[in-house]
Amino acid sequence: MSHRTAPLPDHPLDPLSAAEFGAVAAVLARERGVGDGWRITAVEMVEPDKAALADFEDGGARPPRKAAALCLERAHNATYKCVVSLDEDHLESFEHVPGVQPNFTVDEFEECDRMLRSHPDVIAALAHRGITDMDLVFMDTWTYGQAVAPPEYRDRRLGWSDTWLKNEPGANHYANPVSGLHCVVDLNAMELLRVEDSGPFAEGARRPSVMGEYVPRHIPERIRSGWRRDPLTPLEITQPDGPSFTLEGNLLRWQNWSLRVGFNHREGMTLHTVRFRDGERERSIAHRMSLAEMMVPYRDPSADHYRRTAFDIGEWGLGFMTTSLELGCDCLGEIRYLDATLHNSRGEPYTIRNAVCIHEEDNAVLWKHVDHDTGAEVRRMRRLTVSTHVTVANYEYLVYWRFYQDGNIECEIRATGIMVTTPLPEGQPHPNGTLVDERTYAPFHQHFLVARLDLDIDGTDNTVYMTESHAEPMGPDNPYGLSLVQRHHPLRSEHEGMQDMNFATQRAWKVVNTNVVNGLGTHPAYKLVPGGAFPAMFHPDSPILQRATVIGHTLWVTPEHPDERWPAGEFVNQSESDTGLGVWTRQNRPIENTDVVLWYVFGIHHITRPEEWPIMPVDVVSFWLKPFGFFDRNPALDVAPAPPGGCHRDSA
Repeated sequence: MSHRTAPLPDHPLDPLSAAEFGAVAAVLARERGVGDGWRITAVEMVEPDKAALADFEDGGARPPRKAAALCLERAHNATYKCVVSLDEDHLESFEHVPGVQPNFTVDEFEECDRMLRSHPDVIAALAHRGITDMDLVFMDTWTYGQAVAPPEYRDRRLGWSDTWLKNEPGANHYANPVSGLHCVVDLNAMELLRVEDSGPFAEGARRPSVMGEYVPRHIPERIRSGWRRDPLTPLEITQPDGPSFTLEGNLLRWQNWSLRVGFNHREGMTLHTVRFRDGERERSIAHRMSLAEMMVPYRDPSADHYRRTAFDIGEWGLGFMTTSLELGCDCLGEIRYLDATLHNSRGEPYTIRNAVCIHEEDNAVLWKHVDHDTGAEVRRMRRLTVSTHVTVANYEYLVYWRFYQDGNIECEIRATGIMVTTPLPEGQPHPNGTLVDERTYAPFHQHFLVARLDLDIDGTDNTVYMTESHAEPMGPDNPYGLSLVQRHHPLRSEHEGMQDMNFATQRAWKVVNTNVVNGLGTHPAYKLVPGGAFPAMFHPDSPILQRATVIGHTLWVTPEHPDERWPAGEFVNQSESDTGLGVWTRQNRPIENTDVVLWYVFGIHHITRPEEWPIMPVDVVSFWLKPFGFFDRNPALDVAPAPPGGCHRDSA
């Protein structure tokens, strides 16, 4: 008999509702006393496996509805993994996981800032530097990796802080770093363990005069008076008959595409059951796609930056950092939004309004040819964009998944926000960064993103091929050196599935269903066209590479396993070694003709520029998934031409 206390969702893949978050917190409190002295750091839906989902969609039983939670008992610094049955309203498991730290929470971030700004030792250290208005001070808490954590405190839940100074109320938090002033904090006790106060600015060196403002009212008049940009005339995007897509709950349909939009605290937006209707067939392309990790090491060994090695997804969570979107600013056109429901560290639900934006975009020409006799045939390209924006302290990441009428899928990431900077004493060099203001440099750093792509090309059993282009040597059969051939190498094991980018051969990877034949007698496939890939540039013994083995290769291929979701491991907060791909792939499991997952590593090798200060224009990276023999011919042949009057010709 069911004891369910929350309404049943429309579909098994629908994210947890506010009532379900409340039910999880109630079960944990009732059965394990999780309340005061605890933090519920993470709650997410336990997704049904492929077999259970397929059975449900064929009219079978609904899969059990469950939630997974991470709980932190602060007094004993103890982490517990839990599973709650939402159907039966009871706790299925409550397992202590020794020696790990769960993700940081927004509550801790805010509580730590308040504690430090009111602490007499911090106030005294700032006063020694001539800073006395604590309302202008902001403390930014970061996580530690074990390799750089103070040895005497490694058994605690640790954070370390940056200190920042605003020029005036309402001005930029990140304009003026207080260089050399960092605090070590026990976040369970919310206790200041140590104040690190060193460097030339602690000894009275003169701080540079920095213009770090980007909001017009705070930008000095001497700069604003030089602005001469002509105003823009209005650009209106209208769809008087509404959008061409439909959204039923979390099910999105558009131009033969269908997919479900999910959301959780760690990955943020997720995409599920991506399919394309080809004639009368609904053909599978992907079971699940998401961003599974983001690692941002700062390539500066100085005292201000050597600890700055963020795992923004595993340590914090893109979902928790997701911000609300606004029509006309973040999204333009005929928009539909999805809200997201998450929880605070007491397990109480809250809603992020307009967390996901869905809209259509014109994207120039889809295909065109001008015939000498019959004239031009041209089709405009339209694409469906599903987007979300995330603010991680000083940086913003704008995530766009785009679906095209010709079957292409694009994942694009835009990075913007405010660069971390460091002041310099007179005459000091800055080899690990770029000068962006008076005696102020922005350190070089890297943004490694890992896309987890569970592709199911016309079914679950697929084989990944590495494809390369080669110029054949000149000879009797190739006298002009024109012959270019394509070579395809099946990846049969996890070790073969560790792949690196090769620009010289235009290396790419095809996910092929060798069990199916298309109308041309070949096998349907989707091709991963790499973009934004770059080498890690770390020594093999580097602690960073030990914690995130994944960044050592551009692509990894593994057999699908429901417990293998996090490429650097589930618990990266204060980790010392990788427990993800670096461990799983030691088994060297077969990956040929099986259910495979691709882990694609891309991002931004950020050599900072003055033009990115005080706020950074977006830096754009992307990769593509392109049909390769998935269709027998151009699937966009049936796209309708522009309506009569849509093409205006000069009548002269």
